[in-house]
Amino acid sequence: MRRSRLTGFVTSLLLAAGLGLTGAASAQASSTAATGGYVALGDSYSSGVGSGSYISSSGDCKRSTKAYPYLWNAAHSPSSFAFNACSGATTDDVLSGQLGSLNSSTSLVSISIGGNDAGFADVMTTCVLQSDSACISRINTAKAYVANTLPGKLDTVYNAISAKAPSARVVVIGYPRFYLLGQSCLGLSEAKRSAINGAADYMDAAIKARAGAHDFVFGDVRTTFSGHEICSADSWLHSVNWLNIGESYHPTASGQSGGYLPVLTNAA
Repeated sequence: MRRSRLTGFVTSLLLAAGLGLTGAASAQASSTAATGGYVALGDSYSSGVGSGSYISSSGDCKRSTKAYPYLWNAAHSPSSFAFNACSGATTDDVLSGQLGSLNSSTSLVSISIGGNDAGFADVMTTCVLQSDSACISRINTAKAYVANTLPGKLDTVYNAISAKAPSARVVVIGYPRFYLLGQSCLGLSEAKRSAINGAADYMDAAIKARAGAHDFVFGDVRTTFSGHEICSADSWLHSVNWLNIGESYHPTASGQSGGYLPVLTNAA
């Protein structure tokens, strides 16, 4: 499997910049989902990059025992569990390498996907290294991709899931906003932070629309992460992590258990 795209981009950042950069219904639904198999698909936000405790056999996919799919499986004991999410995954990667565990007995599927397709790593690298205007320009390029190309990519993935697991409840989980705005915080300018948050909202709106068109459930993590963004007193997201560069801009273990897991539990 490939290394996370973010690892490559931010490693370049490091070399270039050095270290100077300063309820009852939910319980019933989960019980129903647990009667069949659970398959967890997607990218690094689902594999658990940033939360540590990686499963050695998962290699560069960086699947963690602290990731929300692993935690949900431990709490609900479905009849089978396939943890296929992988760091760096795009929609094409899901189609080519993650769908083999789906079948007619699969009752629950979770997936987070689309960020790597839209150039998430390059956006963050540009915003850290370059000017406000360069950051916003790169974000606008990503938003154009999300508007014009990503919907078709998501449709292809969602159609494939439905074809292979026609009885499954599919929970499409979005991405958090990265920054708590209006705070005194070292690092990116307020203009960059605001634009990055806006891009997350734009991405989530596009994903939610396509999920709804397929009668899938959209799991919105922006509410659970509220107050726990970067620049908050209790961030559930890594900023640039110089000790482990590949974990930058990913949820911590608390972000997985407190931000992602409740959303899946309520939607499953």
